[in-house]
Amino acid sequence: MYAALELIHVLLLWLFHGLQPYLTPICFLMAWSLVLLVLWQLFAVARDGVSQAHRLHQIPCADCRFFTNSHHLKCPVHPSTAMTQAAIRCGDFETADVMAAALERQAQNKALEAP
Repeated sequence: MYAALELIHVLLLWLFHGLQPYLTPICFLMAWSLVLLVLWQLFAVARDGVSQAHRLHQIPCADCRFFTNSHHLKCPVHPSTAMTQAAIRCGDFETADVMAAALERQAQNKALEAP
């Protein structure tokens, strides 16, 4: 039994001694691969975060005339889709800014009057 363990020990030492010149470059490549993988994942997370923020900034609910800013009922017209991505193309959106609404109505009237 002791001779078998000694033989295994000698074989392992011979194997590690033979692999030693290759271990340094292999470990170097693995370490830099890990660093590059982490950097790539950080870049992907930042890119996805910017994309999500851009989509969320397209939600017009906060500027809508019907928006109540209450956590009980955010929008009486579409309460289930208020402040979600489904509200991006809301057909009932009316701006809360009086001047912008007047300018929009003038533009619509001019478009209707033009032949």
